[in-house]
Amino acid sequence: MILFLAGTSDARELAVALQRQGHPLIATVVTESAASSLEKEGIAHHVGRLSLEDMKNMIQQKNISLVIDASHPYAEEASKTAMMAAEQCQILYIRYERPQQQYRHPLVTKVETYEEAALLAREHRGTVMLTTGSKTLATFTKHLFIDSIRLVCRMLPNKENMEKCDSLGIKQRDIIAMQGPFSKELNMALYRQYKTTLVITKESGKVGSVDEKMEAALELNIPVLLIKRPKIIYVNQCSTFDEVFQKLGGILHGQYEL
Repeated sequence: MILFLAGTSDARELAVALQRQGHPLIATVVTESAASSLEKEGIAHHVGRLSLEDMKNMIQQKNISLVIDASHPYAEEASKTAMMAAEQCQILYIRYERPQQQYRHPLVTKVETYEEAALLAREHRGTVMLTTGSKTLATFTKHLFIDSIRLVCRMLPNKENMEKCDSLGIKQRDIIAMQGPFSKELNMALYRQYKTTLVITKESGKVGSVDEKMEAALELNIPVLLIKRPKIIYVNQCSTFDEVFQKLGGILHGQYEL
């Protein structure tokens, strides 16, 4: 049995592909909306974040022999927990992460952290379009609730996000609650609608629609702050489905050891 951390749309596609190849698995997701796409394929799943002890208990109770970590590239704690649980339970771990893309453009500034992005954004004037989700909203509201900036936040349209916005004092008119992915044309329309002067996004990859966000902004001559992926040293890292299947084949033939 495989414990599969499904954090992105392409990760869920990988889960479906594995099941169709006959690999039994149980997937973990954070939201009910993510779970619904697994339900359609009949994939067993758990909804909610798992602590280290929770994950170890699941590994033991479900007789898990392999962890495939396909969590979001920015879900640092989930990956660290999965690696530690696999190590402590003495089972194998595989990391799947969509390819990282390179962006070189005079309007693009790469930063290491959300805090650095917020401090740099504070130097701008006008509308800052934040497209990094709700997890680190407080970092940006702390620095960007100033007279010279209108902070517009784009995120998933769920209850928890709206409650978080309310608690942080983000006005309804400054919330774009929509389920992506977004086309370049829609991104451009939103940037124009809000008179955007700066975009903040993450280096998520093609499936995360970063290309569309970036292309739209650059075509409109809007500067972009790009938050780099966390620096985590993974074992057995793969960037394609084929690599995952090859490693699985190697495991089944005893080519990999803990």
